[in-house]
Amino acid sequence: MRYARVSIRAAAFVCAFAAVKAQQFDRCAELTRFQLSGLEITKTELIAAGRTIPAAYPGAPSIGPLPAHCRVDGIINRRKGVDGQEFAIGFAIALPDQDAWNGDFIMQGGGGGNGFVAYPTGASYAGDKPALSRGFAVASTDTGHKARTGPFDFAFMGDQQAYLDFAFLANAEVAGVAKQIIARYYAKPAAYSYFIGCSTGGREGMILSQRYPTVFNGIVSGDPAMRTGLSNLAIGRWIPVAYNQTALKDASGKPQIDKFLTDADRKIFMDALMKQCDAKDGLADGMIFDPLDCDFDPAALACKAGKGEGCIAPEKIAAIKKAFAGPKNAYGTQVYPGFLYDSGITMKGVVPGLLALGRDGLFGPYTTATELDVDKAALHASDPLVEPASTNLSTFSLNGGKLIFFHGDSDPWFSALDTLDYYKSLAATNGGAARVAQWSHIFLVPGMAHCGGGPALD
Repeated sequence: MRYARVSIRAAAFVCAFAAVKAQQFDRCAELTRFQLSGLEITKTELIAAGRTIPAAYPGAPSIGPLPAHCRVDGIINRRKGVDGQEFAIGFAIALPDQDAWNGDFIMQGGGGGNGFVAYPTGASYAGDKPALSRGFAVASTDTGHKARTGPFDFAFMGDQQAYLDFAFLANAEVAGVAKQIIARYYAKPAAYSYFIGCSTGGREGMILSQRYPTVFNGIVSGDPAMRTGLSNLAIGRWIPVAYNQTALKDASGKPQIDKFLTDADRKIFMDALMKQCDAKDGLADGMIFDPLDCDFDPAALACKAGKGEGCIAPEKIAAIKKAFAGPKNAYGTQVYPGFLYDSGITMKGVVPGLLALGRDGLFGPYTTATELDVDKAALHASDPLVEPASTNLSTFSLNGGKLIFFHGDSDPWFSALDTLDYYKSLAATNGGAARVAQWSHIFLVPGMAHCGGGPALD
């Protein structure tokens, strides 16, 4: 009789479990009938626990195993645009099981020019497991277009609406739809809504705090692509031109930027930098935790007459100082901030440190020019519609919003000083540093390159 009771209990458990799964399947499938103006739910799927998402690019980690969840795919505002092209704001939402949901919602930011719907896991800057595995409902979006040639395909910007969607509209649209789908699925709204992004995603977070101040309760904005036109001027032209002026030439007389410094030059430079600034925080640990207090001057490394060992050629030192100082126009006005001397500036990678540039950058070979008209280059480099420049966040803060910035000190693409300058302006506009610190903080990350990597502890 004892074995019979155990069997009956086991059977009852299996039946109950099956009933719960059937209910979840029904709720997930039912979302295909969810209707809003301009919304099309294209697919719903109940995903069993254990799925792993492959690495998004070489060197990136895979994500998973993920918990069981309902994945919802859809589009908003399908239309025909320039040259008859099909456009729509694509999105995906991952909804954890009812008993696993923590009651909150996270939207993950994009990267580059967007153009694809990433799997909504909330894995970025989530520690040892993604937000979905922590019980969050998660959403992602392509911000209104499909990339054709890769993550930096900006051809879509020839269509006005696609440009507007990417600039600021799409994330708020998707957030609104996601919140309603979440409320439908769980029969109650999300208690708190968060946005987390880096680079383009960091810019998106800032835009949301400035133009949609009541949509999210908390925003994390990392290495924000605040002023991409000007940062591209710095990394794509100003710095290469400075290096080209002294780099070794090839047989045709063109400068070879990848041979601007030797490995020995880099070692001399980094040894001196770390000796000068590493222990300023009280501990020599290979990290510069207070880069703003780092009074390192590369000029001390310039070779003197008759000395050729343990030093760097004076013309190379002059080029490095010019590069790190950032672009200035003909009047000496700073066009874009300079860059920090940090422990990751010689690191190689997809976005290499400023003392490790190869022949090619993200957008192809670096320029071989040795002169640059900064005034002309900067004339049309700014785009106010895309740039998150406003510092009036009174509604965001009064609504209880919290805003966290982080930026890698070794980021060679977007200067950490630009984000710091914005934060200082934010404090000045909103009652001073002490008052702003009640709802916003900024963290400079030693050794971290663009959104990760480098000798950092991230």
